[in-house]
Amino acid sequence: PFPALLQDRPPYDSFIRTHLRFYGYFRGELPCPWGNPPGSIPRRPPWATPALAGSEVLGTSQTVSETLQPLMAPQHSVLPAQQVWWEGLSLSLPWLGGMPLPQLQGRRPALPSALAAPEVVGQIPHEGRLAPSTQPWLSPGEPQAPFSLSPPRWPMECEVIQEVIEHIEWAPPKPEPFCPPMGPEQALYTLDEEQGTVVYHSSPGSCFIRARVGGAPGPLSSPAAPLEGPQDTTLLFESRFESGNLQKAIKVGPYEYVLMLRPDLYTAKHTQWFYFRVQNTRQEPLYRFTIANMAKPKSLYGQGLRPLLYSQRDAQSRGIGWRRVGTDVRYYRGSMGEPPMFRLSWTVRFPHDGDTCFFAAGYPYTYSDLQRYLRALAADPARSRYCRVQALCRSLAGNAVYLLTITSPGSTAGKRAVVVSARAHPGESGGSWAMRGFLDFLLSTHPDARLLRRLFVFKVVPMLNPDGVVVGNSRCSLAGRDPNRAYGMALPGSFPGVWHLRAMVQRVLAEREVVLYCDFHGHSRKNNVFMYGCDAGGDNTGTRLRQRVFPLMLSKNAPDKFSLSSCKFQVQKSKERTGRVSMWRLGVSHSYTLEVAFSGSTLGGRSSHFSVEDLKSLGHLLCDTLLDFCDPAPAKIQQCLVEADALLQRQMGREPGSGGSWSDVSPSELESSTSGSDSSVSDGIPDDFHSITWLVGPHVPQILRWEGQRVQMSQCHFTTWHRWSHAGGRGCRDGEQGMPCAEKTGATPAFQ
Repeated sequence: PFPALLQDRPPYDSFIRTHLRFYGYFRGELPCPWGNPPGSIPRRPPWATPALAGSEVLGTSQTVSETLQPLMAPQHSVLPAQQVWWEGLSLSLPWLGGMPLPQLQGRRPALPSALAAPEVVGQIPHEGRLAPSTQPWLSPGEPQAPFSLSPPRWPMECEVIQEVIEHIEWAPPKPEPFCPPMGPEQALYTLDEEQGTVVYHSSPGSCFIRARVGGAPGPLSSPAAPLEGPQDTTLLFESRFESGNLQKAIKVGPYEYVLMLRPDLYTAKHTQWFYFRVQNTRQEPLYRFTIANMAKPKSLYGQGLRPLLYSQRDAQSRGIGWRRVGTDVRYYRGSMGEPPMFRLSWTVRFPHDGDTCFFAAGYPYTYSDLQRYLRALAADPARSRYCRVQALCRSLAGNAVYLLTITSPGSTAGKRAVVVSARAHPGESGGSWAMRGFLDFLLSTHPDARLLRRLFVFKVVPMLNPDGVVVGNSRCSLAGRDPNRAYGMALPGSFPGVWHLRAMVQRVLAEREVVLYCDFHGHSRKNNVFMYGCDAGGDNTGTRLRQRVFPLMLSKNAPDKFSLSSCKFQVQKSKERTGRVSMWRLGVSHSYTLEVAFSGSTLGGRSSHFSVEDLKSLGHLLCDTLLDFCDPAPAKIQQCLVEADALLQRQMGREPGSGGSWSDVSPSELESSTSGSDSSVSDGIPDDFHSITWLVGPHVPQILRWEGQRVQMSQCHFTTWHRWSHAGGRGCRDGEQGMPCAEKTGATPAFQ
């Protein structure tokens, strides 16, 4: 019955597109009332507004089962009253040719006005787009009143406890060292419930159908086994809160538990992120926890990474937040089946009797954390003058994917753009903390931040996959697939965040140059911070070397965190649909993935975990490097090109300075010596590399700063740089010569 659907698209794409078209996820494509046969090109109802690629106005990817609460309460709807929407839908999945085909059953009530209004703050109407609603933000340049943010929306089958889970921020007084690596020898525990006691079991459904605020309606079940009395030392487990992940806990000894993580919703894999609560703790015993279904064969837990613990009592009485804990940390193969499962095991003593504690794989940063940050931003009269918050689109569950546009007041003519995104993979929470640091610095009063806002228009999507973050997935969205392998797919309803991000970048490229795209991620197998870039081979030597300049500059600005030797630039076929490669194919010449280790740094004499402050500092360092990268004087770029060429010469076994072209050398040859490494061996520039005489002289970590204490350089090479800086470049302050500071004059920004 659906020959075109089955022949033209892969089975999964066919399924998800049919599912979502029936379910109303395409702009103007409502289900059955307009007679669209499954798999066909839908006929739009007469009132539907044509979709524009890259539109930043809401109205796409809306859920139909629940009324969406707007980013700000709209005062009018732009769609006629006769429109209808579908809710109360159910989905049955008959099978045809091995592929599930959805069939909807439901009723047809009136369209809620909140669904119809675009949720934009200060948006100027554009022809062909949905017109904006009138909002309390009278002008993008005026102070903005606080706005209401909808609570997170969950799949209907997910139970959610009503308690609000929040944690304080805390910086440890000294770096937290890695745990000494332990051998893999460990007795294998059986998961047979007959030989242990299941004390917690929570498992949601197998297919996403509907979403609502608060998840499953009605009274909650009791997944934890009740205590038999005050002498019962059994821990009480819970993970049914935002970003939580724990499926089962089995008590196999008095103080010993085997844990099972929940795979990413609607998949049978991707078990890596964990975040759960335990209560009824005892201070004296040594507890052992073993997560028995980790998915990856290699992990930083085998190299000294330790889990995180949060004590609610310590937070309240001593102001102590998340800290690294665990002794005898082991990571090893536990299952002999296919696919094999791996085990993470550690021992720990709790700090107090009767405490409420949390364990996590990384510092949690939830969708609600982001909303609290945006609410504080909107309420700040100073920062909100040069930052506008919009909703790029809605996720499958109806959560807003936020877009921040940051630039100084005044005209944007002649400004280049910078696009930054994070949390395509929900289990990589370190990316959100790096993004937090990036926003904190960019929205600050620091002279460098003011200069950045004068030079660039920043487009920032701080959380691309809010649904995955909400439900505690490791990698996937509610489509059951990795959104960072979905760029360029013609499925805006399946992966709305990445689809609309790519479309937005296309639109920005039509207006101005995008000088940089950077997507923040986390890495579970390699220490330190590093980047993936784009070098497909075939380009001239200069172009290929320039791909390496930004990471080289960042390694100089962050010598104790950033590993240049861990960076990779090969464009593999399996990565064609990633964000960095997709943006590069669109025309963003410098497109990168920033990888932040789950663990910490082995550079600059360190061998310790990253703290929240370390992660946030990466955002500042990225801003610092952006200014270095865009220095109008050519000397810095030329110096880094010389260094990059020398590094590649050494990697290929050539003598530095021997010359030769790189245009005929494949990227795989350039990276063959370190390709696929899971460790941080040789993470720095070789020691003898620093002894070579270069254009600027000795290697200095902050050699590329425009502002502050400059390195003394040879006048014959840098006369132009000093003349530019004294004439009003990066070293210029308000009141000196150079560009006037529009943020002080009170001019209105011309957001685009």
